[in-house]
Amino acid sequence: MATRRLRAFKRWMKAQGIECSDALGFTDIPEGEGIAVRALCDLKEGDVVARIPKASCLTIRTSGACDVIEAAGFGGYLGLAVALMYERSLGKDSPWAGYLQLLPYQECLPLLWTLDEMDSLLLGTELHKTVKEDKALICEDWKDSILPLLDSPPFSLSPDFFSIGQYFAARSLISSRSFEIDDYHGFGMVPLADLFNHKTGAEDVHFTSVSSHSDSESDAHFNKNDVYVGAGDNELSTQKSSSDGEVSDITLFGKNPCSSDSDCSSISGAQNPVLEMIMVKDVEVRAEVFNTYGSLGNAALLHRYAFTEPDNPFDIVNIDLELVLQLTSSLFSGRYSRARLSLWRRLGDCGYVNQNTEYFEISYDGEPEIELLELLYIMLLPEDAYHKLDLTVSVARNLNGSIGSILLEEGKFTREKASDVSKDLLLTKDVCNALCSLADMRESLYGSNSIEDDIQALDSCCKKERKLYHSLMLRVSERMILGRLRTYAAVGAQTFRASKRSSVRKRLKKT
Repeated sequence: MATRRLRAFKRWMKAQGIECSDALGFTDIPEGEGIAVRALCDLKEGDVVARIPKASCLTIRTSGACDVIEAAGFGGYLGLAVALMYERSLGKDSPWAGYLQLLPYQECLPLLWTLDEMDSLLLGTELHKTVKEDKALICEDWKDSILPLLDSPPFSLSPDFFSIGQYFAARSLISSRSFEIDDYHGFGMVPLADLFNHKTGAEDVHFTSVSSHSDSESDAHFNKNDVYVGAGDNELSTQKSSSDGEVSDITLFGKNPCSSDSDCSSISGAQNPVLEMIMVKDVEVRAEVFNTYGSLGNAALLHRYAFTEPDNPFDIVNIDLELVLQLTSSLFSGRYSRARLSLWRRLGDCGYVNQNTEYFEISYDGEPEIELLELLYIMLLPEDAYHKLDLTVSVARNLNGSIGSILLEEGKFTREKASDVSKDLLLTKDVCNALCSLADMRESLYGSNSIEDDIQALDSCCKKERKLYHSLMLRVSERMILGRLRTYAAVGAQTFRASKRSSVRKRLKKT
């Protein structure tokens, strides 16, 4: 049964000319987790389930604060935040009142947590440093851009609706709900489209748009998802429920006009100011209809959308270059580490490695980027091999090649294409030991609690405690990756030893 706020939103959509299929049902999720969109009958791939006029979207162009924003020279998220705060200040007089009453005051993004909460809940995670830096930058934005507007008589902006708290709240909604609509409107709040929940790798409904000022046939990719620009002239159709007979005369809006064998590049925002929502797979009756916000790990999901997912295959952990240097400096002199790092960077000058790397990603399965293996290999080369490589790089500075040239096979350096280089060749015993040490150093950043402590805390945590629950999920997912990195190193060391034994046997056979 629809709540009062959902009924008000539906009336507002109808008044704004937003066409939403009767095949979509909206329900409030318990515990303040938002709204779920469910299929009230079987939906088929290609069904158009909604049309949203661009004029109904809240953007810099459509807001009543358009003149203020343009006069101040604001754009992007800053301009949209002013538009959102302005419309909120109007209350029921805002053209978007029926939409805004459905939105929370703010999303529970880490950006809005207190500094104490950041330090206690995000310690050691990928977000800890990033979120604190973001908070400081947004504070500066408000002081430099919003605060001066309050002292400008022509604008008559109420401090109660343009405070730093209101600004952070608006930024949190924009981060989690905005779409880039087209070149003219830029970023905007798209009613109805922002109600669909995310599920990694399980997109049911899709949005895309062709730039209104471009002849390119390629789709633009947006911050939350993509937007289809609809043809706007499909005849309405009806579909009977094939499941239980409880739903009949379901209104759909035809099929996707942009099929794989048709060209949509001629459909522009100026010609056709309607956004469409298209089913990209079949969805059975009663199932939730999901969107996807992209292939994002838990750190990115929590940062932008205030939630995490268990067993997220896009999770990563970063090993900072500074951490690698701490390790090597503990084993060797500072001069030694600087010289080896310099050689690694000079390999970048030759086109061998990415010399600008300041951190290295460890993937969900615990596999490190090859650049990290290359750096560790160089750091741990025996002195004679290091000097030979140093000479080789100095002579070959103008040659394009790959890190394959540093691989030492029976005392000789080999030159190979990057695509032909196997990580196994870089996984010496010393490199594998270094990977394990880096995993231990990276994990020490989480504090004194063990991963078992975090898992136990997560299992006993209630989802109502959103900050604690999702920060624990992030910590656990990252620490599990570090565990897989140790396993990767152990297997790599075994593989390297086996390959060395095989090489010795081959040499013995030759003699």
